[in-house]
Amino acid sequence: MQLKKASFLTKLVVMVMLIAASVTLLRLQGQITAAKAERDALQLRLAQQIQRNADLQDAVDHSEDPERQADVARSELGLVAPGEKIIFFTD
Repeated sequence: MQLKKASFLTKLVVMVMLIAASVTLLRLQGQITAAKAERDALQLRLAQQIQRNADLQDAVDHSEDPERQADVARSELGLVAPGEKIIFFTD
C-alpha cells in the first residue's frame, strides 16, 4: 500500500491554519493577562473599600463616645478644650 504525498495546496492550508491558531492563542493570552491585572486591581479596590466601610462603621458605632467627639473636634474642626494650648512647630 502506497501513501500519497500531500499536495502543496494541502500543506499551505495546514500552515495557514496553524498560523491562525497561533495568533489566536497569543491574542487570548494577552486578554487573559489583561483580565488578571484588572482582577488584581479590583481586588485591591475591594479590600480598600472593605477597610473604609469598617472605619465608617466604627465611627458610627462610637459616635456618642465623648473622647471620639473631642478627637474629631480637635483634628477636623481645629477646636480646643478649655485650658488646652495649641503649639505649632515650624522648620
